[in-house]
Amino acid sequence: MRTRFILINTSHAGNVGAAARAIKVMGFDDLVLVAPRWPDVLVREEAVQRASAAADVLGKARVVATLDEALDGMTYLCATAMTPRDFGPPTVTPRAHLGSLAGSGHSVAFLFGSERFGMSNEDVYRCHAALSIPTDPRYGSLNLASAIQVIAYEWRTALGGFANPASSGPARTDTPADAQALAGMLAHWERALVDIGFLDPAAPRKLMPRLNQLFNRSNLTVEEIHILRGVAKAMSQAAAGARR
Repeated sequence: MRTRFILINTSHAGNVGAAARAIKVMGFDDLVLVAPRWPDVLVREEAVQRASAAADVLGKARVVATLDEALDGMTYLCATAMTPRDFGPPTVTPRAHLGSLAGSGHSVAFLFGSERFGMSNEDVYRCHAALSIPTDPRYGSLNLASAIQVIAYEWRTALGGFANPASSGPARTDTPADAQALAGMLAHWERALVDIGFLDPAAPRKLMPRLNQLFNRSNLTVEEIHILRGVAKAMSQAAAGARR
């Protein structure tokens, strides 16, 4: 399955190199950095040294300016968060959740926040699940590269490991909608809900994050995104007609 590891606002070059090594030993090689502290982090000496024999993964890694760019083509997003968020996705352990995700036909992205602050609420809200690694409650702090290693191992295990590739029944025949398509549809719905008077833009509260999670649970396809955009367009047109 297509798998991507996304590091958001990473501040230590060594962690980038260690992340490349962590995913390579589990057979993955798609690493994307969103607005890291050092724009040249992929060639900084500490990153290169910590990557060790994973220089090829580091060499093909990408640096992008926004999370939207990093999510291009991804259809299922897993945040990593120790603390559940109000209105956010369900918080689950990797082992309990990833087994059911293997063989789903999704392209899966694992998102990791900055070393100091973790993931922002806004980024977590976009995800389908928040993975929380079980740790000793007296000390639950994991180094970024260590957390990546655990998630990469659990995902490889869910996929069947190297000796026994997973076979989880028939693959999906429809095409899952990617994160950008979902974000565009939600923006369309937000405008339509304002048009019909259901959403007050001055006091939106948490309506859109709640809708984000509702649609995430639905595992929307590309065709369903088109249908929902059509519904939003019809709502806006009806509101415009009523005002004439």
